Amino acid sequence: MQKKFWKMHGIGNDYIYFDCFEWQPNDPASLAITLSDRHFSVGGDGVVLILPSSVADARMRMFNADGSEGKMCGNAIRCIGKFLYEIKEMRKPVLTVETLSGIKTLSLDVSDGVVRAVRVDMGKAELSPARIPAKFEGERVVNAPLSVNGAEYRVTCVSMGNPHCITFVEDPYALDLEKIGPAFERHSAFPERVNTEFVRVDGRNELTMRVWERGSGETWACGTGACAVAVAGVLGGFCDAGADITVHLRGGDLVINYTPDAVFMTGPAAFAFTGEVEI
Repeated sequence: MQKKFWKMHGIGNDYIYFDCFEWQPNDPASLAITLSDRHFSVGGDGVVLILPSSVADARMRMFNADGSEGKMCGNAIRCIGKFLYEIKEMRKPVLTVETLSGIKTLSLDVSDGVVRAVRVDMGKAELSPARIPAKFEGERVVNAPLSVNGAEYRVTCVSMGNPHCITFVEDPYALDLEKIGPAFERHSAFPERVNTEFVRVDGRNELTMRVWERGSGETWACGTGACAVAVAGVLGGFCDAGADITVHLRGGDLVINYTPDAVFMTGPAAFAFTGEVEI
């Protein structure tokens, strides 16, 4: 059957979106693997299903390019806010989206009927190693040593619905990410694999990051990763809690505000194109 899709991105983190309010694919994991191929299909970092929900305005399911399902995706959820407002005509300044990591609240910045930016309450950052999960001792993993491919890194671990490992480096873009990214992702310290962010401190409350995402490889942006990086910046003394922290990613900038009770992420969402694909 032919099904319409929407290609959307949040600062370059691109996914293929399906309106699943009346139809749902039988095997979304296989669909993600097939459609994410950038040479033989649509191309993207994965597939996102926008579904009905009994507890929120909509429900999100996100599948990475390798078919694995993610519990949360910061860039995708902003795009869903734009989709619900503009395509599904849910004309509300505040929307809620059900995810595998809980219900998230989205505040929309709308101008002339177009959603320009979305602020997402991402919930509380999880720092307990057992709940990230990460195999480290203690109540938190902050600037802890980790040996990867024979080199020692100092890492901070945070979960924002997905597990993240953050390491501060001099120049993220000088790293051979194709080599060290998979080594971090599948390290024995992370039983469910891990997203890894390599971060440079540019100034007070200003960070630059490069990300290797589990299941997708290097992406141009990662919303939960930017949140985790901001948390790590505060825990490491580079940033201030309660302040707007600008995180520079390959695809653009996100603004993160971290407090012990919640992390807020603000950034754009954009349509790229629509099309039909045979399923």
